[in-house]
Amino acid sequence: MALVLHNTLTKRREALEPVRAGHVGMYVCGPTVYDLAHIGNARPVVVFDVLYRLLKRLYPSVTYVRNITDIDDKINEASRRSGEPIESITARTTKAFHEDIAALGALPPDAEPRATAHIAGMRALIETLIAAGHAYEAEGHVLFHVPSAPRYGALSGRNREEMIAGARVEVAPYKRDPADFVLWKPSDASLPGWESPWGRGRPGWHIECSAMSRAYLGETLDIHGGGMDLIFPHHENEIAQSECACARPFARHWVHNGVLTVDGEKMSKSLGNFITIRDALAGTPGEVIRLVLLSTHYRKPLDWTASGLEMAHLNVDKLYTALRNVGPTDGAAKNSVDPEVEAALCDDLNTPRALRALSRLAREINTAHDTSTRERLAATLRGSGALLGLLQADPHAWFRGEGSESGMSDAEIEALKDAREAARAERNYAEADRIRDELKDEGVVLEDSAEGTRWRRVR
Repeated sequence: MALVLHNTLTKRREALEPVRAGHVGMYVCGPTVYDLAHIGNARPVVVFDVLYRLLKRLYPSVTYVRNITDIDDKINEASRRSGEPIESITARTTKAFHEDIAALGALPPDAEPRATAHIAGMRALIETLIAAGHAYEAEGHVLFHVPSAPRYGALSGRNREEMIAGARVEVAPYKRDPADFVLWKPSDASLPGWESPWGRGRPGWHIECSAMSRAYLGETLDIHGGGMDLIFPHHENEIAQSECACARPFARHWVHNGVLTVDGEKMSKSLGNFITIRDALAGTPGEVIRLVLLSTHYRKPLDWTASGLEMAHLNVDKLYTALRNVGPTDGAAKNSVDPEVEAALCDDLNTPRALRALSRLAREINTAHDTSTRERLAATLRGSGALLGLLQADPHAWFRGEGSESGMSDAEIEALKDAREAARAERNYAEADRIRDELKDEGVVLEDSAEGTRWRRVR
């Protein structure tokens, strides 16, 4: 099945045609590790994790690269304010990022380069640009000369005046053109720095990704991804410096996810609506957060709301209920994927349509009468869910909230359940109802059926 994606560069939907047959190379801009990642950062992680899973299904070989930006002025400023060493900040926040996105079910990339490990590649790329007349040294800085890149602006579609205003360019007398951007800048003794032909300094943000993507995926990428906020200036600048260095297209396909708002407003610490992934995970299972992030098409804006979280939790519960009612299925059948789910994802990663197909499978399980049909459908639901990074937990563990550090223990719940059953056997229905209400107050719901009484936590 052909994979069709919207290409930000050409502004149209296109079938993916890899540079090398049978292999796809994808680069996605990763975090700048100076603070905890927020839920807006979680959206590209989850979106491109689904794309990675799909690519691995469609192609025999996939290389997914997501970088870590561990040299940046934001990190320097965080160190200056707190007094914490830069190495400590980057190590601590990188660890937190990995923990948080693992809780969202994200697979690790095939490579995760750190900017500080690729300084030599950045210097070499800058030297190439200087030699070709696309960059120049001025007062310890090296700048890319934007007028030397004839295609500059093709990705964002902005005119020159819009680009200069949008980039919030630094006014500096050493610039040949106001739009020129920094490739290398000087570092004093208080800042991280590396020796170079232009003096001790550090790289600019844009050159980092060009050097790291080239090191792992070559001069032309199949897919370059990130949030829409990176289109300009970051990705526009990546294209300019990369293509001027090698005279080849930098990326065949550009994929960008939409912005995330909170209750209709831009997320901001000043507005009090800034939510880190860790904060969100404190009150909601990662799988529910993941479902929220996939419930809207990746290119559209996504509004984060309490009602959306609640609805997503109910939907995950419904899917797990269908699986729980069937029980274990043949492990060999778990790779089965519903054709509608695969078709939806191949159609510009249409996750809302794929999620509707999962709900249909759950309904079919619940209405099927013979065991073999139910087991086959359950295996397909699990396999289809895996393509979206969902439904891989044990259903009973899901409803019992295993891994939760709050509330009653399983043993305490079981004891109260047994006490309620004893009260019902003695026709002491008032006591049975009291126990049910006590458990409900503790976030535990009892479900009576012909097979007996089961319980589940509600969060």
